[in-house]
Amino acid sequence: MKAPLWNRQVASWALYDWANSAFATTVMVVFFPVFFKQYWSTGTATESTVWLAYTNGAASFVLAVMAPLLGAAGDRGGSRLRFLFGFTLLGVVATAGLCLVGKGQWQWAAALFALGSLGFWGGIIFYDSLLIDVAPRERLDTVSGLGYAIGYLGGGVLLAVNVLMTLKPQLFGLADASAAVKASFVTVAVWWALFSIPIFLFVRERGAGRQVRPKTTLRDSFAELKKTVGEVRRYRPVVFFLLAYWMYIDGVNTIQKMAVDYGLAIGLETSSLIQAILLVQFVGFPAALLFGWIGQRLSPVVGIFICIAVYTAVTFYATVLGSATEFFIMAAATGCVQGGIQSLSRSYYGRLIPADKAGEFYGFYNMMSKFAAVLGPFLMGTTALLTGNSRTAILSIVVLFIAGGALLVVAARSERVSRRTGSAETIASA
Repeated sequence: MKAPLWNRQVASWALYDWANSAFATTVMVVFFPVFFKQYWSTGTATESTVWLAYTNGAASFVLAVMAPLLGAAGDRGGSRLRFLFGFTLLGVVATAGLCLVGKGQWQWAAALFALGSLGFWGGIIFYDSLLIDVAPRERLDTVSGLGYAIGYLGGGVLLAVNVLMTLKPQLFGLADASAAVKASFVTVAVWWALFSIPIFLFVRERGAGRQVRPKTTLRDSFAELKKTVGEVRRYRPVVFFLLAYWMYIDGVNTIQKMAVDYGLAIGLETSSLIQAILLVQFVGFPAALLFGWIGQRLSPVVGIFICIAVYTAVTFYATVLGSATEFFIMAAATGCVQGGIQSLSRSYYGRLIPADKAGEFYGFYNMMSKFAAVLGPFLMGTTALLTGNSRTAILSIVVLFIAGGALLVVAARSERVSRRTGSAETIASA
């Protein structure tokens, strides 16, 4: 008999996605790129694209280097929730600080955005690893999809309120749209902090009862990380999947982070772009639930392949679109698969890894994601700088989806061989 999908631990864990998705939507995807280009930046549209891409890339690089060690430290001390709290606090404070940055002060804006991004992505290392603690193996796909679905809904709800604040600032006692955007950064910080409380109160992690001194934890984490790097060759399905994930999630992250900036660069109105992002959020809610069902009923690999195919088509389509309606079509297509590819990747990886090293292995998982997020923005930004053409820049992303799909085939075959032969490559959690 299958365990119930919904209980207090699952609800509390999923609610964190509702909490931090406010940063992903209001700040990362919509208001920061717009405000950076139109308020904080003092250069041309192409220059702001370059600086935004480099800021994203630099923050991702720092976290990529830290991710495996952080995951190992969280596992060693049974302290993944404490690390999650620390990164959440960093993200909340940095996001609130954006409201204090004045016009033309792009350096301060970039620095605070980088810190907020570190808080967001750093927290996800430990949030992802807690999936194995709150969900039984037969429910990994549906619980992972539930988290993303609730995240899309929560991020969309607050974004809708924030958009209303910018359209009707007087209703909220604000002077103008710029004041409304700054106030929106504060609402994101409050939302993130408030809805994070349940995960710290009700979720319990494996090994949380161990008391380990910080110095011991850090020293042993380095040793454990070194050991895992040496052993990872035994987990061939994990190695191939991480390489595949590195490729295709690079394209996903780049499109997500640069979509609004790209729309502005080709001359679309800000209001149309924000409406398109809202469409992504509310389409993403049922779509993430659907892909969770696909992963459980069919296979997470099948679901990921569907998402990669759609993303490849979307990238080609982006090079020729020129109207708000066409951008809405692209947004709807993206919304159908964005949550699916993220949730199924997370749950499929959870099937491959040893449960007692979830934090450490999810550290590697997020390391690949962040290194991917270094390549994509820098690739797109540098192409835009060299060609002066945003359409040419976005086309460079297609190769990442193709490479990711090819490597995913290898990973799936390796998994089947490992399970069939029962070799040393078989994953401990199988």
